[in-house]
Amino acid sequence: MNSIENCRQLLQKIYGFDGFRPGQEEIIKSALEGRDSLVIMPTGSGKSLCYQIPALVKQGVCVVVSPLIALMQDQVSALSQLGVSAAFLNSTLAPRFQREVLDDLSSERLDLLYIAPERLMEPATFQQFQKLEISMFAIDEAHCVSQWGHDFRKEYFELKALAEYFPNVPRMALTATATERTRNEIIDRLELRNVAKFVHGFDRPNIRYSVEVKGSGNAQLIDFLNAHRGESGIVYCLSRRGAEDMAQTLCDLGYDALPYHAGMDSNARAENQARFLRDDGVVMVATIAFGMGIDKPDVRFIAHINLPQSIEGYYQETGRAGRDGDPAEAFMTYGLQDIYLRLSMVEQSDGDELHRNIQKDKIYSLLAWCELATCRREGLLNYFGDNAASECGNCDNCLAPPRTRNATEDARKLLSCVYRVGERFGVNHIIDVLRGHKTAKVNQHGHQNLSTFGIGEDLKVDEWRSVARQLLVRGFMKTDFEDHQVIKLTPEAWSVLRGEVPLELRFDSKQRHKRDRADVNSAEEVSMTQEHAQLWDALRNCRINLAQDAGVPAYVICHDRTLREVMQFRPRTHSQMRNLHGMGEKKVSLYADAFIKVIADYEFSSPVNC
Repeated sequence: MNSIENCRQLLQKIYGFDGFRPGQEEIIKSALEGRDSLVIMPTGSGKSLCYQIPALVKQGVCVVVSPLIALMQDQVSALSQLGVSAAFLNSTLAPRFQREVLDDLSSERLDLLYIAPERLMEPATFQQFQKLEISMFAIDEAHCVSQWGHDFRKEYFELKALAEYFPNVPRMALTATATERTRNEIIDRLELRNVAKFVHGFDRPNIRYSVEVKGSGNAQLIDFLNAHRGESGIVYCLSRRGAEDMAQTLCDLGYDALPYHAGMDSNARAENQARFLRDDGVVMVATIAFGMGIDKPDVRFIAHINLPQSIEGYYQETGRAGRDGDPAEAFMTYGLQDIYLRLSMVEQSDGDELHRNIQKDKIYSLLAWCELATCRREGLLNYFGDNAASECGNCDNCLAPPRTRNATEDARKLLSCVYRVGERFGVNHIIDVLRGHKTAKVNQHGHQNLSTFGIGEDLKVDEWRSVARQLLVRGFMKTDFEDHQVIKLTPEAWSVLRGEVPLELRFDSKQRHKRDRADVNSAEEVSMTQEHAQLWDALRNCRINLAQDAGVPAYVICHDRTLREVMQFRPRTHSQMRNLHGMGEKKVSLYADAFIKVIADYEFSSPVNC
C-alpha cells in the first residue's frame, strides 16, 4: 500500500533518518497521489528524498532528468551504498555499460534512472521509454527551463513533450532558486497540470554572508582564507586565466588548491573534481563551470572574487557551502570593473534584446543587494519573495552595521559633471574632472574649463567610485556599451540634480568582521576535537579507508554528524549503530564493525585506525 507510514519506515530502514525534514512529507504525499508538483526547497534541505522515497514505494522506474553528469554519478553512488537499485545513462558510460543499464531498465530491475534531457529527448530513447512502466518524472534544476532564470537551457524547453507522450505519468519539477516569475514560467513551459506548489523557503541560516568593495591585489581573499586553512571550499573567478593564476597563488601560500574551468583538458578537470570530492581541505579555484551538482556536504566556504551574474546564480553558488548544516561562509569582493565586464558580456552574448535586458536587470539587482546597508539575508530572501521576519545577526551588515551619509550634494556634483562632459566619457575621466586632475584627455577636450572641474577634490578616487557605483545601481546613471562604455544620465537623474530627491549612500569599508577559528567552525565539533582529538582522527581515518575501499567520497560513507554521534554514544552493537543519524540497514551491515572496532581500540588500548 502506498501509505506515508510505509514511507516513514523506508526512511528509517534505508536512509537511517528518524523523521522527514520540513516539507518533505507533504511533497511525498502529493507524488503518491499522482499529482504534478513544483518543489522549491533550499540546497541541502533534502529535495532528492522527495522523489526517491516515492520511487521506492511505487511500481515502475522513476526517471530523474538532470543536466549534471557529476550529480548523476554522485547520487547513484550514494544510492548504491544504501542498497537502492539506481543507474545513470549519459555519454560518460562506455557502450557496453549503456547496454547493461538499458537491459536492467527493460527487465524492471531499476527503481531510479538518472538521465540528461538531451538523451531523454532522443527519438530512440523516447520510443523505448514509452514501453516502460514509469512511476514518475523528476525534473531537477527545473529553473533551467526559464528565460527569467539564471541558467536557461533550450534542451529543457523540449521536456514539455512529456505531458503529451506520457499523460498519465506525474512530473515533479524541483529547484532551489526561483522567483515567483520563474516559478510560473516553469509551470507553463513544462505544461504541468493540476499542480501542487511547494515553496519551503530560501533561508540557509548556517551561511554567513559578507561583501566587500574590491581593493588592490589578493589581500582581502587571503585574509578571508586564513580563518579556513585545512577546510574545503570554492573560490569563484570570472575568467579561466584568473582561476589558473589564483590557484597557483594559493598553492604558493601553502593551500591545497586546484584550478577548474571549461578550457582544461577533460581528464585533468575530472581528476581535480574527484580530488575535491574525495579529499579533505581542498580549495577549488574555478569559473562557474564548476559546482552544479556537487553534493559535498562539508564545503565550509564559498568566495567570489568577481561579481556573479545574478542573485539567483549567487544563491545557487553559495548554496554549495554548509550542506551538512554546520556553519559556513559566503564571501564576495566586487568593483566597478566587474560591473563593466558583466554588462559587456551581456551585450556581446547571443539572444535577443529582451533576453539581454533580463540579464542586465539581474546584474543591477545583485549590485543593489551588494550596496545594502541593512541585513543581507533579509534582502536576499525578499528577492525570492520569502520575507524575513527580522535581521539575521549572521551577516556583515548585522555584525558591523555600515555607516551611511547624506550624499545628495556629491551625487549632484557627479551627475552634473556627466552632463557637462556631454555624456561622452567613462567614469575614470569624470572622476579626473571632478578632482581637478589635468590629464592629457582633460586638456585635449578642454574640460579644465568646465564649472565642475575640481569641485570634487575633497573626495578620494575610491569614494567617488563608490558614489558612481551606487548611482548606477539606483538607476540615476547607465552605461552605454554600444558607445565605448560611456556614462549617461537617465530621466530619474534630473530629480536629484534639481535637489528634489535626498540621497543616503553607504560608506564603503574594507574591514571585515574578525573572528577566531572557533567562531567559524561548529562549536560542538571544536569541543569534541579538543577533548577527544585522537578518537576523532581515528574515526575520520577509518571513514577515509572505507571510502577508498568502496571507491566513493568519504561523505558517502557518512557525514561528520554521524561521526560526532559515534563519539558521543560509543556504539558497541549493530543495533546501537542503527540508532545513529544516517545509518540505515545497508550501511550498518557494511561499516558498523569498522567503527565499533575503532571505539573498542580507543577505550581499551591506544587509539588506532581501522
